Amino acid sequence: MEDLIAAGAADLKQIPGGVHFLGEWPVCYFASLHSRIATRILWRVAHASYRKEDDIYHLALATPWPRWFFPEQTIRVDVNALKSPLKSIDFVTLRIKDAICDRFRRESGKRPMVDRREPEVRVQGFVSSDECTLYLDTSGAPLYQRGFRQKTVDAPLKENLAAGILRLSGWQPDVPLFDPMCGSGTFLAEAAQIALGIAPGARRDFAFQRLRHFDAVLWNQLVDAARSAEKPARNTGIFGSDISPVAVRATLANLDRADLLPVVTLSSGDLLAIDAPAPGGIMVSNPPYGERVSSDDELAAFYPLLGSALKRRFAGWNCYLLSADTRLPKLVRLTPSKRTPLFNGALECRLYEFRMVAGTNRATEQARVAKQHPEPMG
Repeated sequence: MEDLIAAGAADLKQIPGGVHFLGEWPVCYFASLHSRIATRILWRVAHASYRKEDDIYHLALATPWPRWFFPEQTIRVDVNALKSPLKSIDFVTLRIKDAICDRFRRESGKRPMVDRREPEVRVQGFVSSDECTLYLDTSGAPLYQRGFRQKTVDAPLKENLAAGILRLSGWQPDVPLFDPMCGSGTFLAEAAQIALGIAPGARRDFAFQRLRHFDAVLWNQLVDAARSAEKPARNTGIFGSDISPVAVRATLANLDRADLLPVVTLSSGDLLAIDAPAPGGIMVSNPPYGERVSSDDELAAFYPLLGSALKRRFAGWNCYLLSADTRLPKLVRLTPSKRTPLFNGALECRLYEFRMVAGTNRATEQARVAKQHPEPMG
């Protein structure tokens, strides 16, 4: 909700799968430009109860689509359902599409064509047990697509999840940050953009730019203000490495495309053997699990070594590991100070926080405990 509050949104309410808010179009523009966490922003254009498919057709027919886009534009309709009694969601999708086209024919004698791959306008329907809501998608491509990633590795992390984890870690740009299993560099790129004050939506386009009432003057003012606030590229204490040369090359390509290479110190190395790049800081990583490795036996062998490396080489660091493997804390032989449930796509994960106590602090703590509980004399 922080991003929406910053955009000036009102009446914020958490709902299943998102947040409902009220705001004029400047709020939508600002949130789309600056939100690092959101996936999409949908504009609710119609809502009603229903009993059968024809009720949904008439709801869509009564919605003034020609007010918002042109019949020459291509469309796509998608419908999600939760506890709906209707037999076929595909049929509901077809009825909504038919209603949109019928409304255009009635008003202009023309109808939009369907393009399922790259539509200019996306219509989203949501059907519950007795209600239907229709939305226009203002985002187009998901908001986590910043517009510069070109190289990926297996199971890449979505940018908004990486940004959310950075926010949960409490990381600030003046604190060293390290991702020792950087993959295609998502954590590094997100952190670099935050450090330089780069708005995540400043280098891409949005579906709202193709709507009839789009205010190009206002949008250009917002983008210009965002870009003028950016800081020049410089070394910021953000470090990354990976044991895989393929991953390092992917990270280099993605950072280069985003003009972020000067911001990140990148190297090739094995987490189990490398030293921490600073005396203290925040580590964030998405270690291998599930489909990213070939067997549970590999994980069972790797995790204890990971725990030992963190204890030996990263004292003074707060380490955050994202994993869908609930065995991770037990296998790394460390007790997490926090477990935060998160979803990586459809995969339920946990963000584990491990606070690695610095050696001097650990010695002091051991001395304090020994003083309180002296060994009995023989």
